[in-house]
Amino acid sequence: EGVSVGSAVREQHGRDESVHRCRPPDVVVFPRSVEEVSALAKICHHHQLPMIPFGTGTGLEGGVGALKGGVCFSLRRMDQVLDLHQEDFDVTVEPGVTRKGLNSYLRDTGLWFPVDPGADASLCGMAATSASGTNAVRYGTMRENVLNLEVVLADGTVLHTAGKGRRPRKTSASYNLTNLFVGSEGTLGIITKVTLRLYGIPESMVSAVCSFPSVQSAVDSTVQILQAGVAIARIEFLDDVMINACNRFNNLSYEVTPTPFLEFHGSSKSMQEQVSITEEITRDNGGSDFAWAEDEETRGRLWKARHDAWYAALALRPGCKAYSTDVCVPISRLPQIIVETKEDLIRNNITGPIAGHVGDGNFHCLIVLDPNDPDEVQRVHSFTERLETLVFRWLQTAKHVLPVSQPH
Repeated sequence: EGVSVGSAVREQHGRDESVHRCRPPDVVVFPRSVEEVSALAKICHHHQLPMIPFGTGTGLEGGVGALKGGVCFSLRRMDQVLDLHQEDFDVTVEPGVTRKGLNSYLRDTGLWFPVDPGADASLCGMAATSASGTNAVRYGTMRENVLNLEVVLADGTVLHTAGKGRRPRKTSASYNLTNLFVGSEGTLGIITKVTLRLYGIPESMVSAVCSFPSVQSAVDSTVQILQAGVAIARIEFLDDVMINACNRFNNLSYEVTPTPFLEFHGSSKSMQEQVSITEEITRDNGGSDFAWAEDEETRGRLWKARHDAWYAALALRPGCKAYSTDVCVPISRLPQIIVETKEDLIRNNITGPIAGHVGDGNFHCLIVLDPNDPDEVQRVHSFTERLETLVFRWLQTAKHVLPVSQPH
């Protein structure tokens, strides 16, 4: 029962949520322990078989495709929370544990894990892809929140990147192997355990939505809020096309204009100051009054709309596929780059709603296209090349090193 060569199972493990076509492996294995992963890796290494780790399949880049066949390691049966140290604010989990699953487990401890890419992804998969998310502006990405990894290398060797059983908050001894493997996307080894940093649940959380007359004014506001030193927890941007898609998909009624979603965490007193500064900045940029979401259910609905952006974009053109670009720039350059990108999409008649974690200078064009239309595919390809050129040009002007994730 730990091995499958059935076509349905292989096809399920040969694709993710991306536009890329299914590339199934030759066989799927379902190990239950690191010892089984190691033994299987030794067999594959001996016979020179490709190995593809598989978590939940929620990626958007086609990274799980078995381009040369081989063996897919489906890790969902390794689903235990192994060690929780409440007093030290850390936990160790296996690769089958998801983000939502961990936070459900932590519900009565007063702790939570805040890195939130939207999908209910595997935590080891999030480490492998160095996932970011809506909370990154306050809590950082996976790179800042992984303390140790257990990794099975290609020859079956088991490696603990910070030492077996160690949970250091900081170390300057030897090589930083943990950060070498965070973001390696399965190319250096199979992650079988991850030790994560946890946080106390804030005393208060409140979310808000504010609409703006233009993309420029909306993104200018987000940059100014960050430059003012407001300790904001989330600050996301959705353009008018994206807001319209979210309204239709989630049965909401937000004004169809460029809109930031914001969230504040902290004590009641500290949040009053944060909210006051933020409201003043948004008013100065022509923003509307805030629409508040204070109770957990209302906040959940608001952020569900943001997390469903991918599916909301797809629903704009039923039967089509979505293709995401992923650009990250210094926040001072963000307003003009988003404005120029939006103009390019309109000029070339491309359906590409924009959403982004603008708190860390990151935004996505969720392009919806018909992959069977060669003209449209070419227009999208040309657009992504122009977007890359645009980012290079702006960063060269600013004399910055390019921190851009190039579209696949």
